Amino acid sequence: MSNTLPRPPATWRNRYLLMRHGHSQANQQGLIISHPDSGLDAFGLSALGQVQLDEVVAEWSWPAPTHILHSDFLRTTETAEWVARHFGLAMAPEVRLRERDFGSLERQADSHYPTVWALDAEDPQHDEYGVESVASVAARLQAVIAELEEAHRDATILLVSHGDPLQILLTALEGRALCRHRDRPALTPASITTLG
Repeated sequence: MSNTLPRPPATWRNRYLLMRHGHSQANQQGLIISHPDSGLDAFGLSALGQVQLDEVVAEWSWPAPTHILHSDFLRTTETAEWVARHFGLAMAPEVRLRERDFGSLERQADSHYPTVWALDAEDPQHDEYGVESVASVAARLQAVIAELEEAHRDATILLVSHGDPLQILLTALEGRALCRHRDRPALTPASITTLG
């Protein structure tokens, strides 16, 4: 699936491909896996996710990446590896692309997400249940892009991350209120959104 945002400001030096990881074992089991203790070495891609990645690389219709950065969770690492193999590229872990930390809801049913999102809509600074705030997620992902803008020129950079962080980043880049990040259509597994 492909999404396109309006072209970034002309002052941007690079193009960005924002990719949500493929369908994961956490998705399959309906679990929230947001903490490194759970997600770095377990809950990788499901069989469906592997099929999705095969299809994505076989039908690649976006600019070819020149750099790949990824969350170091297993599901995002495996997703990045699929693309890196296809293009013969190296890839680099970037901890600021990690999943949003859902605090005490870790390893609980993903039916708890809407409860957090309802709180997000009231206050993007909230940290109920020990959840990482929307504002914090937006800041760390925007910092990644700001640093890449300083380090590269005319590059096409693939950033492989997770659903909530990417929803939040896209909301911030659109200049919309962060409390409205769930107003955007949900990013599906293995989808790519282009910037520029």
